[in-house]
Amino acid sequence: MSVIEPVRKDVQHPEQIKKNSASLRFWHWASALVISGSLLTVLLNATLLKSNNDSPVIKSALQNAGAVVTDKQVNAAAHDLSDKVWDIHVYFGYGLAALLLFRIILEFFQLADQKFIRKLKSAWYQYQQTKKHRELALHELTVKTIYLAFYLLLTIMVITGLFLAFEDFFAPYKAIRSSVKSVHNFCMYLILAFIVVHLAGVFLAERKDSKGIVSDMINGGRA
Repeated sequence: MSVIEPVRKDVQHPEQIKKNSASLRFWHWASALVISGSLLTVLLNATLLKSNNDSPVIKSALQNAGAVVTDKQVNAAAHDLSDKVWDIHVYFGYGLAALLLFRIILEFFQLADQKFIRKLKSAWYQYQQTKKHRELALHELTVKTIYLAFYLLLTIMVITGLFLAFEDFFAPYKAIRSSVKSVHNFCMYLILAFIVVHLAGVFLAERKDSKGIVSDMINGGRA
């Protein structure tokens, strides 16, 4: 399990603590909030607000109140309620797209030693070219590779999500809608897996030598 634990030490300067810029910290916590909200809407529509489950409840409540309704009317009401939640899901998707764009732009303006690509290359170089701190470099390389996979998944999620949100503008490609939706849903499960692995890694790291990982993502790694 140690392979998934993030470390506080800088690969090039193991005696130093990694620094996290205010912009990167904002992106991290804002993304966590938006992704959590997006997943919550999926969970709600898959459980509590599932149309097939809600229709009998709505019908019973209306009949008890003295209303006379048909199954068609009840199903429409239940479906409309589900659609409202999907609308919120779409807004979270827009937020995630904006944050992804922000992260891409941020990569160009980060300090050199805080750029993600530079850190990834540095870990690879340290592992390939030097024996000193090689174990630390391999660990950092593994963690950064997992993060890179997350960024790629996030990109696919955003692209497929925007396609579904603006499907009317992609009428010529409507035949692939089902495939796009399948990819979007599959990526969601992979991102869920990443979140579980990430949280597990942070939890384990906080109990060992890397204690302070969460604090570093709040205060920037000052200590």
